[in-house]
Amino acid sequence: MAASLHEIEQRHRSNLEAFVLRARRVEKHSLAADWEKLVALGAGSLTVTVTGKQVVVRQELPPEELVESAVARVRPLLLKEDPCGYLKALAAVGYFCRDLPGETSEVKAKRTEWQARTKPAADSGYTVMLANTTTGQTASLTDHDLAWAWIYGDVVHHDLKKRRDADPFGLAERFRAAVPLITWAMVAAIELLNHIRALQHDGILGLRPEVLDQEVVLHSTTWEHAAQALTAPLGSPAPEHALSPFPRGWTSLQDTAPAQPIRSGFSAVPVPDSGLPAAGPVTGVPARPRPGPGPPDRPGPAHTR
Repeated sequence: MAASLHEIEQRHRSNLEAFVLRARRVEKHSLAADWEKLVALGAGSLTVTVTGKQVVVRQELPPEELVESAVARVRPLLLKEDPCGYLKALAAVGYFCRDLPGETSEVKAKRTEWQARTKPAADSGYTVMLANTTTGQTASLTDHDLAWAWIYGDVVHHDLKKRRDADPFGLAERFRAAVPLITWAMVAAIELLNHIRALQHDGILGLRPEVLDQEVVLHSTTWEHAAQALTAPLGSPAPEHALSPFPRGWTSLQDTAPAQPIRSGFSAVPVPDSGLPAAGPVTGVPARPRPGPGPPDRPGPAHTR
Protein backbone atom coordinates (compact mmCIF):
# COMPACT_ATOMS: atom_id res chain seq x y z
CA MET A 1 0.00 0.00 0.00
CA ALA A 2 1.35 3.41 -0.97
CA ALA A 3 2.12 5.76 1.91
CA SER A 4 -0.30 8.62 2.43
CA LEU A 5 0.81 12.23 2.13
CA HIS A 6 0.57 12.52 5.90
CA GLU A 7 2.87 9.51 6.38
CA ILE A 8 5.37 10.88 3.88
CA GLU A 9 5.38 14.24 5.60
CA GLN A 10 5.81 12.67 9.02
CA ARG A 11 8.72 10.54 7.80
CA HIS A 12 10.53 13.55 6.36
CA ARG A 13 9.88 15.60 9.49
CA SER A 14 11.13 12.76 11.70
CA ASN A 15 14.32 12.50 9.65
CA LEU A 16 14.82 16.25 9.86
CA GLU A 17 14.43 16.23 13.63
CA ALA A 18 16.93 13.39 13.93
CA PHE A 19 19.38 15.30 11.76
CA VAL A 20 18.96 18.50 13.77
CA LEU A 21 19.78 16.74 17.04
CA ARG A 22 22.84 15.06 15.57
CA ALA A 23 24.04 18.16 13.70
CA ARG A 24 23.74 20.22 16.88
CA ARG A 25 26.13 17.75 18.55
CA VAL A 26 28.51 18.22 15.63
CA GLU A 27 28.15 21.99 15.96
CA LYS A 28 29.14 21.80 19.64
CA HIS A 29 32.33 19.86 18.97
CA SER A 30 35.45 21.78 19.88
CA LEU A 31 36.78 21.53 16.31
CA ALA A 32 33.85 23.69 15.21
CA ALA A 33 34.70 26.46 17.69
CA ASP A 34 37.07 28.03 15.14
CA TRP A 35 34.97 28.16 11.97
CA GLU A 36 37.68 29.44 9.64
CA LYS A 37 40.10 26.76 10.80
CA LEU A 38 37.44 24.07 10.38
CA VAL A 39 36.75 25.21 6.81
CA ALA A 40 40.49 25.22 6.06
CA LEU A 41 40.85 21.68 7.41
CA GLY A 42 37.96 20.56 5.25
CA ALA A 43 39.65 22.02 2.21
CA GLY A 44 42.79 19.99 2.90
CA SER A 45 44.97 23.09 3.04
CA LEU A 46 48.74 22.64 3.15
CA THR A 47 51.82 24.77 2.59
CA VAL A 48 54.61 24.15 0.10
CA THR A 49 57.95 25.79 0.80
CA VAL A 50 60.65 25.91 -1.87
CA THR A 51 64.19 26.67 -0.68
CA GLY A 52 66.72 26.36 -3.45
CA LYS A 53 66.31 22.82 -4.73
CA GLN A 54 64.48 21.61 -1.60
CA VAL A 55 60.69 21.40 -1.47
CA VAL A 56 58.92 20.91 1.88
CA VAL A 57 55.21 20.13 2.12
CA ARG A 58 53.64 20.80 5.52
CA GLN A 59 50.14 20.10 6.78
CA GLU A 60 49.14 20.94 10.35
CA LEU A 61 46.34 18.73 11.67
CA PRO A 62 44.48 18.50 15.00
CA PRO A 63 45.40 15.80 17.54
CA GLU A 64 44.21 12.36 16.45
CA GLU A 65 42.10 11.84 19.59
CA LEU A 66 40.21 15.07 18.88
CA VAL A 67 39.37 13.92 15.34
CA GLU A 68 38.32 10.49 16.67
CA SER A 69 35.67 12.14 18.82
CA ALA A 70 34.51 14.17 15.82
CA VAL A 71 34.15 10.94 13.81
CA ALA A 72 31.82 9.55 16.48
CA ARG A 73 29.52 12.56 16.06
CA VAL A 74 29.74 12.78 12.27
CA ARG A 75 29.59 9.15 11.19
CA PRO A 76 25.76 8.68 11.43
CA LEU A 77 25.39 11.60 9.01
CA LEU A 78 27.43 9.68 6.44
CA LEU A 79 25.17 6.62 6.52
CA LYS A 80 22.31 6.46 4.05
CA GLU A 81 20.22 4.15 6.23
CA ASP A 82 20.51 6.20 9.42
CA PRO A 83 17.46 8.40 10.17
CA CYS A 84 19.76 11.38 10.79
CA GLY A 85 21.74 10.89 7.59
CA TYR A 86 22.68 14.06 5.71
CA LEU A 87 21.07 12.95 2.43
CA LYS A 88 17.81 12.09 4.21
CA ALA A 89 17.74 15.54 5.77
CA LEU A 90 18.46 17.09 2.40
CA ALA A 91 15.62 15.08 0.84
CA ALA A 92 13.30 16.29 3.60
CA VAL A 93 14.25 19.92 2.96
CA GLY A 94 13.55 19.34 -0.72
CA TYR A 95 10.16 17.87 0.11
CA PHE A 96 9.01 20.73 2.32
CA CYS A 97 10.41 23.33 -0.10
CA ARG A 98 9.24 21.61 -3.30
CA ASP A 99 7.24 24.67 -4.35
CA LEU A 100 10.23 27.00 -3.96
CA PRO A 101 12.40 26.84 -7.13
CA GLY A 102 15.41 28.44 -5.49
CA GLU A 103 15.39 25.87 -2.69
CA THR A 104 15.01 22.97 -5.13
CA SER A 105 18.10 23.96 -7.10
CA GLU A 106 20.07 24.49 -3.88
CA VAL A 107 19.13 21.02 -2.62
CA LYS A 108 20.31 19.48 -5.89
CA ALA A 109 23.61 21.34 -5.70
CA LYS A 110 24.20 20.28 -2.09
CA ARG A 111 23.40 16.66 -2.92
CA THR A 112 25.88 16.67 -5.79
CA GLU A 113 28.55 18.25 -3.59
CA TRP A 114 27.99 15.76 -0.76
CA GLN A 115 28.20 12.76 -3.06
CA ALA A 116 31.32 14.14 -4.75
CA ARG A 117 33.11 14.38 -1.40
CA THR A 118 31.88 11.20 0.28
CA LYS A 119 31.96 8.99 -2.83
CA PRO A 120 34.28 10.78 -5.23
CA ALA A 121 35.14 9.84 -8.78
CA ALA A 122 38.41 8.03 -9.39
CA ASP A 123 40.09 11.12 -10.84
CA SER A 124 39.34 13.43 -7.89
CA GLY A 125 41.47 14.09 -4.83
CA TYR A 126 44.97 12.64 -4.77
CA THR A 127 46.66 9.25 -4.91
CA VAL A 128 49.54 8.05 -2.75
CA MET A 129 51.98 5.68 -4.48
CA LEU A 130 54.62 3.50 -2.83
CA ALA A 131 57.42 1.41 -4.27
CA ASN A 132 59.97 -1.01 -2.86
CA THR A 133 63.10 -0.40 -4.89
CA THR A 134 64.57 -3.73 -3.79
CA THR A 135 61.66 -6.02 -4.69
CA GLY A 136 60.01 -3.82 -7.28
CA GLN A 137 56.65 -4.08 -5.51
CA THR A 138 54.33 -1.09 -5.79
CA ALA A 139 51.07 0.00 -4.17
CA SER A 140 48.69 2.93 -4.50
CA LEU A 141 45.54 4.18 -2.75
CA THR A 142 43.42 7.28 -3.17
CA ASP A 143 42.93 9.74 -0.34
CA HIS A 144 39.31 8.58 -0.13
CA ASP A 145 40.33 4.94 0.39
CA LEU A 146 42.94 5.96 2.95
CA ALA A 147 40.40 8.09 4.82
CA TRP A 148 37.87 5.28 5.10
CA ALA A 149 40.64 2.89 6.11
CA TRP A 150 41.38 5.15 9.09
CA ILE A 151 37.69 5.53 9.98
CA TYR A 152 36.75 1.85 9.64
CA GLY A 153 40.12 0.22 10.20
CA ASP A 154 41.55 2.32 13.01
CA VAL A 155 38.65 4.04 14.76
CA VAL A 156 35.03 2.90 14.68
CA HIS A 157 35.71 -0.67 13.47
CA HIS A 158 38.66 -2.94 12.82
CA ASP A 159 37.96 -3.77 9.19
CA LEU A 160 40.69 -6.27 8.31
CA LYS A 161 40.52 -5.75 4.54
CA LYS A 162 40.75 -1.98 4.80
CA ARG A 163 43.65 -2.31 7.22
CA ARG A 164 45.42 -4.85 5.02
CA ASP A 165 45.13 -2.61 1.96
CA ALA A 166 46.15 0.55 3.82
CA ASP A 167 48.77 -0.76 6.26
CA PRO A 168 51.72 -0.25 3.85
CA PHE A 169 50.95 3.48 3.82
CA GLY A 170 51.08 3.87 7.58
CA LEU A 171 48.78 5.42 10.14
CA ALA A 172 49.86 9.00 9.40
CA GLU A 173 48.79 8.80 5.73
CA ARG A 174 45.43 7.30 6.71
CA PHE A 175 44.84 10.02 9.29
CA ARG A 176 46.00 12.80 6.98
CA ALA A 177 43.46 11.69 4.39
CA ALA A 178 40.62 11.34 6.91
CA VAL A 179 40.85 14.80 8.48
CA PRO A 180 39.62 16.77 5.42
CA LEU A 181 36.73 14.34 4.86
CA ILE A 182 35.51 14.50 8.46
CA THR A 183 35.92 18.26 8.88
CA TRP A 184 34.30 18.98 5.50
CA ALA A 185 31.33 16.84 6.56
CA MET A 186 31.15 18.88 9.78
CA VAL A 187 31.04 22.11 7.77
CA ALA A 188 28.34 20.77 5.44
CA ALA A 189 26.23 19.52 8.37
CA ILE A 190 26.44 22.81 10.27
CA GLU A 191 25.58 24.81 7.17
CA LEU A 192 22.53 22.63 6.53
CA LEU A 193 21.56 22.91 10.20
CA ASN A 194 21.59 26.70 10.00
CA HIS A 195 19.51 26.58 6.82
CA ILE A 196 16.99 24.34 8.58
CA ARG A 197 16.83 26.83 11.44
CA ALA A 198 15.97 29.59 8.98
CA LEU A 199 13.27 27.48 7.30
CA GLN A 200 11.83 26.57 10.70
CA HIS A 201 11.77 30.26 11.66
CA ASP A 202 9.81 30.97 8.47
CA GLY A 203 7.21 28.35 9.45
CA ILE A 204 8.00 25.98 6.58
CA LEU A 205 9.08 22.83 8.42
CA GLY A 206 6.91 22.51 11.53
CA LEU A 207 9.56 20.77 13.64
CA ARG A 208 9.00 20.26 17.34
CA PRO A 209 10.60 23.28 19.10
CA GLU A 210 12.46 21.11 21.61
CA VAL A 211 14.73 19.55 18.98
CA LEU A 212 16.25 22.97 18.44
CA ASP A 213 16.95 23.77 22.08
CA GLN A 214 17.07 20.57 24.14
CA GLU A 215 20.42 19.57 25.64
CA VAL A 216 22.60 17.65 23.18
CA VAL A 217 25.99 17.80 24.92
CA LEU A 218 27.05 17.77 28.55
CA HIS A 219 28.66 20.95 29.84
CA SER A 220 29.54 19.38 33.18
CA THR A 221 30.31 15.76 33.98
CA THR A 222 30.19 16.23 37.75
CA TRP A 223 26.98 14.75 39.15
CA GLU A 224 26.04 16.33 42.49
CA HIS A 225 22.54 16.79 43.90
CA ALA A 226 20.94 17.19 47.29
CA ALA A 227 19.43 13.82 48.11
CA GLN A 228 17.66 11.61 50.62
CA ALA A 229 19.57 8.35 51.09
CA LEU A 230 18.15 5.08 52.44
CA THR A 231 19.68 1.69 53.00
CA ALA A 232 18.40 -1.83 53.63
CA PRO A 233 19.84 -5.32 54.06
CA LEU A 234 20.90 -7.13 50.89
CA GLY A 235 17.90 -8.70 49.16
CA SER A 236 15.32 -6.29 50.59
CA PRO A 237 12.50 -5.47 48.14
CA ALA A 238 12.66 -2.14 46.37
CA PRO A 239 9.69 0.21 46.00
CA GLU A 240 7.38 -0.86 43.19
CA HIS A 241 7.67 2.51 41.43
CA ALA A 242 8.77 6.11 42.00
CA LEU A 243 5.60 7.04 43.92
CA SER A 244 5.58 3.95 46.17
CA PRO A 245 6.59 4.16 49.85
CA PHE A 246 9.69 2.31 50.91
CA PRO A 247 8.98 -1.21 52.23
CA ARG A 248 9.70 -2.13 55.84
CA GLY A 249 13.39 -2.50 56.57
CA TRP A 250 14.62 0.61 54.79
CA THR A 251 16.25 3.21 57.06
CA SER A 252 17.46 6.73 56.40
CA LEU A 253 21.21 6.93 56.00
CA GLN A 254 21.24 10.46 57.41
CA ASP A 255 20.25 9.07 60.79
CA THR A 256 23.19 6.68 61.00
CA ALA A 257 25.90 7.79 58.56
CA PRO A 258 29.06 9.59 59.71
CA ALA A 259 29.52 13.16 58.50
CA GLN A 260 32.03 12.23 55.79
CA PRO A 261 31.97 10.90 52.21
CA ILE A 262 31.32 7.15 52.04
CA ARG A 263 31.27 4.51 49.35
CA SER A 264 27.86 2.99 48.85
CA GLY A 265 26.19 0.05 47.15
CA PHE A 266 22.85 1.78 46.63
CA SER A 267 21.41 4.73 44.74
CA ALA A 268 20.73 8.14 46.22
CA VAL A 269 17.19 9.55 46.25
CA PRO A 270 16.51 13.12 44.99
CA VAL A 271 14.52 15.05 47.60
CA PRO A 272 11.45 17.11 46.57
CA ASP A 273 12.93 20.48 47.57
CA SER A 274 16.16 19.99 45.58
CA GLY A 275 14.72 21.55 42.43
CA LEU A 276 15.05 18.29 40.54
CA PRO A 277 12.13 16.98 38.44
CA ALA A 278 11.54 14.01 40.73
CA ALA A 279 7.97 12.85 41.32
CA GLY A 280 8.89 10.86 44.41
CA PRO A 281 11.47 8.52 45.93
CA VAL A 282 13.67 6.72 43.45
CA THR A 283 16.24 4.16 44.47
CA GLY A 284 17.99 0.99 43.39
CA VAL A 285 18.08 -2.43 45.01
CA PRO A 286 21.12 -2.79 47.28
CA ALA A 287 23.83 -4.58 45.37
CA ARG A 288 26.63 -6.85 46.48
CA PRO A 289 29.90 -4.88 46.57
CA ARG A 290 32.61 -6.02 44.18
CA PRO A 291 36.27 -5.88 45.20
CA GLY A 292 38.05 -2.90 43.74
CA PRO A 293 41.63 -1.76 43.30
CA GLY A 294 41.64 0.35 46.48
CA PRO A 295 44.18 -0.07 49.30
CA PRO A 296 43.68 -3.08 51.64
CA ASP A 297 42.51 -0.88 54.53
CA ARG A 298 39.67 0.63 52.46
CA PRO A 299 36.72 -1.10 50.82
CA GLY A 300 36.71 -1.31 47.00
CA PRO A 301 34.14 0.54 44.90
CA ALA A 302 30.63 -0.80 45.20
CA HIS A 303 28.66 -2.01 42.19
CA THR A 304 25.17 -0.53 41.77
CA ARG A 305 22.52 -2.08 39.60
